[in-house]
Amino acid sequence: AGGGSVVVISPDGYALTNFHVAKPCGIAIKCGMPDGELHDAVIVGFDPTGDVALIKLFGRDDFPHAEIADSDQVQVGDWAFAMGNPFLLAADFQPTVTYGIISGVHRYQYPSGTLLEYTDCLQTDASINRGNSGGPLFNMNGKVIGVNTAIISPSGGSIGIGFSVPSDTARRVIDQLVRFGETRRGWLGVRIQNVTED
Repeated sequence: AGGGSVVVISPDGYALTNFHVAKPCGIAIKCGMPDGELHDAVIVGFDPTGDVALIKLFGRDDFPHAEIADSDQVQVGDWAFAMGNPFLLAADFQPTVTYGIISGVHRYQYPSGTLLEYTDCLQTDASINRGNSGGPLFNMNGKVIGVNTAIISPSGGSIGIGFSVPSDTARRVIDQLVRFGETRRGWLGVRIQNVTED
């Protein structure tokens, strides 16, 4: 998906990526699998606030897929593996793998030149670079604990401060996109009026 990565999460082809990866691609896209095959795909829905997108790949009903883990169980110091296609180096769709540890949980990442604001991220020192966005962050059991989404970098490359949307956040988004076709978030309404002495 558009210069980024995806992670397939079901045998019938549902996959996760970032909103900022999928949005520029339009409704219909093509996704490459590590076996070199390209598959047609469509956008199921977006959550711009959480920077998550759900897409659906076509062409088979037995896609290799990853299992989603409970990111609330992730602790600082846990090993983590990041996968993706940084800088579109893999023309054959073979992802790269980097490893590191979970450096922090529940991290807030300020918007950086965009409207995207990350309020509850996993922080990792596993190398994440441009093109890794939308790819999975795995735990030691090979289960998805996050979706790689952002880095802090004065140089544009990895300096060991990367962020992933936690899998629990992504799971809530998936449920709402499947049920409602959109995400529904709680909000607080405020009404302002002039106050008089009467």
